[in-house]
Amino acid sequence: MTSPNASGGPWSDLERPPLNARVLRQALLLPDGLWSSLDVVPSTGSTNSDLAARAAELPEGAVLVAEEQTSGRGRLDRTWSAPARSGLFLSVLLKPDVPAHRLGWLPLLTGVAAATGLVKAAGTDISLKWPNDLLVTVDGEERKAGGILAERAGEDGVVVGLGVNVSLRAEELPVPTAGSLLLADAVSTDRDTLLRAVLRSLADWYGAWVRADGDPEASGVRAAYEAGCATLGRRVRADLPGERMLEGEAVSLDGDGRLVVATEGGGTEAVGAGDIVHLRATG
Repeated sequence: MTSPNASGGPWSDLERPPLNARVLRQALLLPDGLWSSLDVVPSTGSTNSDLAARAAELPEGAVLVAEEQTSGRGRLDRTWSAPARSGLFLSVLLKPDVPAHRLGWLPLLTGVAAATGLVKAAGTDISLKWPNDLLVTVDGEERKAGGILAERAGEDGVVVGLGVNVSLRAEELPVPTAGSLLLADAVSTDRDTLLRAVLRSLADWYGAWVRADGDPEASGVRAAYEAGCATLGRRVRADLPGERMLEGEAVSLDGDGRLVVATEGGGTEAVGAGDIVHLRATG
């Protein structure tokens, strides 16, 4: 058997087979469905950048998946990469006809959809860290296994990128706080199955949200996010733009999807951007 650490072609690591693009298209590109095209490329720098560059010429529902992403981008322009075929690295093009002030719910909706699909297909618990992280439990510790990045593309488009560590092994972790579905004892790490589950879940949640005109209450997005959010009820530190720091208890989400933090002085502040650090549980 080929060494797990071998590099090379798509079959160089037999525990990480390539995605089957033909079968994925058959399963996901349905009449009247959201997904309009699905391409799988061997490697790219960033699926978000590639899809955004073509947003004007593509219809809503275009999906781009990479077997390897060498310059994946997270929030604050952080870069990350992972071994080929060790995760799900994808971006989707959406063109939501909703009020602009409700677009902040799109990455939160994607988190709900991804967690819902992965829990069903992988059989492992997944929680959400505001605003864009997927968390798993490895050896009793909370670890980041995935992230979401939404970016405007053209006049009416939004490219939403999702990266999930699927079969990343302990010795391959980029940082000690990282995790993967494999390390969280997932019952399945079959990426074809996981990708189908995530995209079907995203189509369902996105459809409900758009039909509700982006209303997080009527679509159920807010309730679902709050139910699965590990940040709420925790003491947190928010590292904000301008080198400002805020510390307090994360108590709720406001109508725009911002995190409401109760401060020591008895007031509250809604955080729309910044790094959130979980300090400890309350109570």
